[in-house]
Amino acid sequence: MASTFSTYTKEELLKKLKNQKLFLSIQSVVILLMFIFGVFSTVENGMSFHTFLPLFFIPMLFVMVYELKKIKKELTSRT
Repeated sequence: MASTFSTYTKEELLKKLKNQKLFLSIQSVVILLMFIFGVFSTVENGMSFHTFLPLFFIPMLFVMVYELKKIKKELTSRT
C-alpha cells in the first residue's frame, strides 16, 4: 500500500514538513497554556470545564507527531 505522501514531490514534502513542525509547536504551546490556565482555574474556582480542556486536545497533538514522523520517513526513503 502506497503512502499518502508518496504522491507529493520532494519540495512539497519539505514545505509540508516545515508547516507541520510549525503547527506542532504552536499547538504544544496552546495546550501548555490551557493546562496552566486550567490549574489556576481549578485553584480559584474548583473543578470546571477548564480543568479537563487540555485532555481533549492532547490526542490531536499525538496525531500531528505521527504525521510528522510519516513525512520524515517518506523523505528519508527518497534520499
